Amino acid sequence: MVQMEAFREAVGDWASGGPGEPASELAERLDVRTAVLLEGLSDLAAVEALAARRGRDLAAEGVCVLSMGGAMNIARYAGLLGPPGLGLRLAGLCDEREQPFYDRGLTRAGASGRDIYVCAADLEDEFIRALGTARVEEIIQAEGDLRPWQTFLHQPAQNGRPRHQQLRRFLGTKKGRKIRYGTLLAEALDSGQVPAPLDDLLASV
Repeated sequence: MVQMEAFREAVGDWASGGPGEPASELAERLDVRTAVLLEGLSDLAAVEALAARRGRDLAAEGVCVLSMGGAMNIARYAGLLGPPGLGLRLAGLCDEREQPFYDRGLTRAGASGRDIYVCAADLEDEFIRALGTARVEEIIQAEGDLRPWQTFLHQPAQNGRPRHQQLRRFLGTKKGRKIRYGTLLAEALDSGQVPAPLDDLLASV
């Protein structure tokens, strides 16, 4: 896992304009065969948490899960890691509104989009619908976030909004909260509750 993290960092440096040799050397040494391209760190946390629950060690399987820091970076990452670059198989997860970025980026990189799975709104939305709002509120309380949640609900902008939308907004209101709850909500899922995009992604890699 430590070495795969080094590969992630090397890819990030490469995507930022640094040299590609460190990433190439690590990919060969670690026998990386698949790169899972995700929009952000909360998605990464969720994918890794669910994989661990299923007893999978993605790094040992040659699968690297990467946060690109936004869907608009897909063309850059696909070009570096896909057919024009390291030649890795590409897979990924994206929000519905970001799918056009993925489609164009993968096309430019000469990579098929058949292993890209799309969330209706975003992964938090998928989790809330899968678990139900009452269960998500239980998790918020168990994590010691009940007071911030209640304060949030009293904001004028939240008056009359469906609880589902309130929860989704709350998860994104504080730095780091989406990442933490990405893990927590993934860990709370029963085997039959896993959202289809996430279930299909893990089945494909």
